[in-house]
Amino acid sequence: MVVLGIDGAYVPTRPDRARESRPGPRGKRAKRALWRGQGRDAKGFRCSLLDGERIVHLLSGHQVQTEEQLGEARVQVNKAGLMPEDHGRLCVVAEGAEWIWQHVKALFPHACQVLDYDHCAQYVHHIAQAQDGTAWQGREWVEATRTRLYLGTVSAVLGGLRRMQPTSDEAARVMTNGWEYLDEHRGRTHYRPLRRRGYPLGSGGIESSNKFIGHVRLKRSGAWWSEANSHQMLALRCAKYNGTLDQVFVRYQQRLRETSE
Repeated sequence: MVVLGIDGAYVPTRPDRARESRPGPRGKRAKRALWRGQGRDAKGFRCSLLDGERIVHLLSGHQVQTEEQLGEARVQVNKAGLMPEDHGRLCVVAEGAEWIWQHVKALFPHACQVLDYDHCAQYVHHIAQAQDGTAWQGREWVEATRTRLYLGTVSAVLGGLRRMQPTSDEAARVMTNGWEYLDEHRGRTHYRPLRRRGYPLGSGGIESSNKFIGHVRLKRSGAWWSEANSHQMLALRCAKYNGTLDQVFVRYQQRLRETSE
């Protein structure tokens, strides 16, 4: 079975003008930077092969990019034949972001779609927190509702939310958001039959890629990256985990020789 995870992770970026030297004599310049950084979304994907208890990494791709650019990158990967989706079952596991499932529907219309169970359960905890705070009844409801979701009875959960009386305006808002989220993704929450068929329920693979490819290198203390440098670093990190780092340097050396001639 081929498992595809798609997600985004923030990268601290700075504008290009941050490279310019600040005015004033050296040693007496203002300590505070004259630019303001922002968190940019590094959207990426991870493709793995699930063979019984073995998980084999096949391909990862991460860049600071928009939803459209990620879709274009996935199209290029498909055209290059880098994903073995035609040689077995394909499962896509992700959280509930709308942009993710739009690309999945367009690129992999026949793939099995699974909403990450932990992200789904987070909405249950938010509802209980807004409704009952830390009351014991709230914790009991969370455990019972998570069990119903795990058994694939999302209709029972939606019905229970409809009958629940909110204790405040905030609780009503959170309950509405939770109901709409579960209702929108109810076709991706058949967890019991999915488990029986061997499909994964969590997006731990792409979360791990976000950490080891992006966060470990790009989110160091005090680090701010220009967009161009973040692209290059993420490309090198992906090449390392994809096993193509040597090929990257071979092509780099070829370009150097061509420019020097």
